[in-house]
Amino acid sequence: MTQGKIVTRFPPSPTGYLHIGGARTALFNWLLAKQNGGKFILRIEDTDKARSSEEATQAILESMEWLGLDWDEGPYFQSRRTPIYDAFIDRLLSSGKAYYCQCTPEELEKKREVAKSRGLKPKYDGTCRELGLGPEAGSVVRLKSPLTGKTHLKDLVKGSISFNNDELDDLILKRSDGSPTYHMAVVADDISLGITHVIRGDDHVNNTPRQILIYQALSESLPDYAHVPLILGPDKARLSKRHGATSVLAYRDMGYLPHALINALSRLGWSYGDQEIFTLDELIEKFSLENVGKAAGVFNAEKLLDLNAHYIKEAETLSLAKALLPFLDRLGIKDPDPNLVAKAVDTLKIRCKTLLEMAEGALFYFQEDMSYEQKGDQKFLKPAFLDLLEDLRRRLEQWTDFTEKGLEELFIAFMDAKQIKLGKIAQPLRVALTGKTASPGIFEVMNVLGKEKVLERIRKAIDHIQKKVNE
Repeated sequence: MTQGKIVTRFPPSPTGYLHIGGARTALFNWLLAKQNGGKFILRIEDTDKARSSEEATQAILESMEWLGLDWDEGPYFQSRRTPIYDAFIDRLLSSGKAYYCQCTPEELEKKREVAKSRGLKPKYDGTCRELGLGPEAGSVVRLKSPLTGKTHLKDLVKGSISFNNDELDDLILKRSDGSPTYHMAVVADDISLGITHVIRGDDHVNNTPRQILIYQALSESLPDYAHVPLILGPDKARLSKRHGATSVLAYRDMGYLPHALINALSRLGWSYGDQEIFTLDELIEKFSLENVGKAAGVFNAEKLLDLNAHYIKEAETLSLAKALLPFLDRLGIKDPDPNLVAKAVDTLKIRCKTLLEMAEGALFYFQEDMSYEQKGDQKFLKPAFLDLLEDLRRRLEQWTDFTEKGLEELFIAFMDAKQIKLGKIAQPLRVALTGKTASPGIFEVMNVLGKEKVLERIRKAIDHIQKKVNE
């Protein structure tokens, strides 16, 4: 293990949204840094100018902020760090560990075809390796890689891995247009930013020997590497869009809470005994690379939904009410009374699995022109219930205690007088007040709506039934 302060990094490419796999990598790096009082750095790897976009960059930053994965330094942008890369390349050239290559793309393609026809690996054959060439138009800079022996990797997750050097060629460090290649930029950044631990996905294992060779050519100390297993869907195929949403912002927009997603991500390839649910402090305290398994993690959307329901139920009402506002806004409820939102949340938080479901369930509290579900209208808003609703309305007009307990007292007296059970009046009243046959408890609903709205909605339902009678 590297001595001194731990410094980790998360280096997304802004060629698309932050997906589940990237978010899990960011989380593991963040947890290790937080746990050890270290530093977590955000770096945007935007050297692919054709595919990188400002929109994707902003989406990545938004995703990180929503998840609560705050960074201590950055974001650094590789597109703005070319002088740093040039300085490292100059070091390699001056020490004889790199060289200029003037082979044209056509010549290189011909060499590849010849190698393939002979059953050899189509790698660069070293034509310019010992020619001592200078920088000419169209030339590239290549690393003078060892031709024999092995490159060893002591991975903190996968254990010891070795790569035959004759499988690796003299990789390009600087392209003919003067831009650094991925491997050069990554190593230069990791050295200059003092990165001690590189935690990344399994799919980067084959990049590592090439990067180690650059470190060695620069006589720089290696970071500790940890390659975490891939994430699979329930069918054990690599996680993709066909398994559902893979973008972090898609989960936000579907009404998931950030901590539910963080909890689910933490369990993809990492475990701590049988514990399933963790607070953020517990994750920081208990996380370790030693408990990251070698087997791929399986992303379970149903489990995430259950976790989200748990965190919604446990959340403070006021914070949940604030989080609900964008969802209400999307459904056409603009600038609702914050007090009414909080009361509505209290009645719905134990019943909903997402904020979107909660917003849809809360609509009846805010709508002035509420419509009735067809099934509930036909079954419960009919002449047989007209007298009951009329009598209840008269009693409610005289009633002053609209607490849940007070309303329960009124209903007990009403049911005694009418010789009925609650079910006889509760469903017609529920449809009258909410437009639906399913809702929070009827006394909860009445308490939140308040006396004025309750009476207004009962009157509207009575008029609606009367109209049916007249027709």
